[in-house]
Amino acid sequence: NTRSREFPAHGAKVHSVAWSCCGRRLASGSFDKTASVFLLEKDRLVKENNYRGHGDSVDQLCWHPSNPDLFVTASGDKTIRIWDVRTTKCIATVNTKGENINICWSPDGQTIAVGNKDDVVTFIDAKTHRSKAEEQFKFEVNEISWNNDNNMFFLTNGNGCINILSYPELKPIQSINAHPSNCICIKFDPMGKYFATGSADALVSLWDVDELVCVRCFSRLDWPVRTLSFSHDGKMLASASEDHFIDIAEVETGEKLWEVQCESPTFTVAWHPKRPLLAFACDDKDGKYDSSREAGTVKLFGLP
Repeated sequence: NTRSREFPAHGAKVHSVAWSCCGRRLASGSFDKTASVFLLEKDRLVKENNYRGHGDSVDQLCWHPSNPDLFVTASGDKTIRIWDVRTTKCIATVNTKGENINICWSPDGQTIAVGNKDDVVTFIDAKTHRSKAEEQFKFEVNEISWNNDNNMFFLTNGNGCINILSYPELKPIQSINAHPSNCICIKFDPMGKYFATGSADALVSLWDVDELVCVRCFSRLDWPVRTLSFSHDGKMLASASEDHFIDIAEVETGEKLWEVQCESPTFTVAWHPKRPLLAFACDDKDGKYDSSREAGTVKLFGLP
């Protein structure tokens, strides 16, 4: 189905959307300082709960890789919070040194990494909620991610490079000059074959995980690439920017499969972990756009 449906989620713009590992729930984090969780029913999202507690914008969130009840939020209030959808409570608030902008959970579920505006990445033990390691980088750190094997840690940086560290030793393995300008986002495909990076030069590049070489580029966007997501089978790659569409590419050929029309810039995209259903959120409310539209909606593309 080529239509997108929207669901009210927040009182202000949505920065981040993510599916639980089983695909039953979608979480969203917003400028309104809250997170929301929806249940996916046959043809719609039904809001289950709103999670309050952060004192500032929720910039990014992610779910536990194998426990469908836990998710974690990163906020500008210098904390991260772990939430449990069964109790709808905050299980842990972990204080960090700076304003947090990105977060990821290790594939083995044991560690949460959080990056802040001062380019410090803190590794937090997911069970004890204590910091295990902290790294201050000398470059602008954008997005962070483990590889699927959990033995390498990747950072995209402001100089257009991808920095690769061994994990858990955090020793530099390699720095790849990936783009001529700021390298913004990174995602690994579920099959473990590729990872993709998005850059301020409006290009998405696809990399072979084992060889660490660029396999191909996708160049249909005109604006800096903010967000990426691979489909559950690794066959499709969604990328989005300030362009008023989300590009959906065939990974193996680079060809355009579809473009999802949007009225405004897109902040975040996430494919469902089991089927071809794309969640996304846009900058709904801005002087440039129709201001009668409500801010804070989450959208789904591909519903039956």
